Parts: sequence; structure tokens; C-alpha cells
Amino acid sequence: MLRKILAGFGAQGKLLACSAVLLAGCASTAAVTPVTVPDNLKVAPDQIMTLEAKATGVQIYQCAVAKADPSQFEWQFVAPQADLFDLNGQKIGKHYAGPTWESSDGSKVVGAVQANSKSPDANDIPWLLLSAKSTSGIGTFGLTKSIQRLQTLGGTAPPDGCDQAHLGQETRAPYQAVYRFYAAKS
Repeated sequence: MLRKILAGFGAQGKLLACSAVLLAGCASTAAVTPVTVPDNLKVAPDQIMTLEAKATGVQIYQCAVAKADPSQFEWQFVAPQADLFDLNGQKIGKHYAGPTWESSDGSKVVGAVQANSKSPDANDIPWLLLSAKSTSGIGTFGLTKSIQRLQTLGGTAPPDGCDQAHLGQETRAPYQAVYRFYAAKS
């Protein structure tokens, strides 16, 4: 079909048409999101980013007795529940308790928080640096060493609504974040 379309063009026209197709392909390919990462969230220099994914979902909280004062109540974090999307908007996996990231290819990584930094907006959950506690599978997450959670939006516990009458009740706070996954350089 492309041959038929190009047959009607001269040599210059063919070059322009091919260039337009190539440029259109480049324009639709998303790039890594530029962001200033706080120093305490930077990965080791012997690691390289293997994937950047956007998460869209919820942070789940439960109303419980406050850890610091048993006469008070507070929303305590339970788990995330989100879908992961690549830079083209295609669903590539999910994120859930552990914290665990699972790719559609079956590979998984479970993380452990190493450092955190307040989000630029106090209404958003903190940015994190996590190390891989365990991995499984040979796909996307199989060789992951570190994970960054950046550019968060939402996800914080409600400021009120947790009292003795609501003990044990769950709430879900919508959130978005960018997760960057790193593996050892070859």
C-alpha cells in the first residue's frame, strides 16, 4: 500500500513523505519525564534506568488506634492498588501490597523503602527510593535493583473521619505517580 501511495510522488515527494512518516513516529514516542530528583533519592551510579511507568490507582488506609497515643485514632496506610502504564499509555502491569510491582510478563519486584522526600505539594504522598527486596521472573522486573517513586499526585490519608465509630473502616485515596526501575549496568 505504501508503495502505491509513494508511486504518485517524484523522488523529492517520496523523500518528504518518508520523512513525515518518520517524524510522526518520533513525535508519538514519549520521552523520559524530566524531573529534579532529591539527592537522597538518587540511585547508585552503577545502575541504569530500565523502565519508567506511570501508576494510576489508590492508596488504601484503615482507621485504627493511633500508634503514638492509644486514646486517639488515625488513618494508617495499608497498601497501594494501581495499574502501571508505559509512556505510550499501554497497561503493562500492576502495583499492590508488599509493595510489589508485577509486569504483564509475570515478573515481579518487591521493594523496601530506603529513603523518602516530601513531595513539592503537601497534598501528595512523599517521593521514595526503594531497594529490591526480592525479584522473580526473567521479564521486565526480574533484574530490578532500585525503584524511585516520583511526581506523585494525591494519595494522602484524609485529614479527618477516623474516630472510634469508624474503627476498622477503610478509605481509598486516588493517586498517580511515576515509578522508575533500575538494574545493574552491564
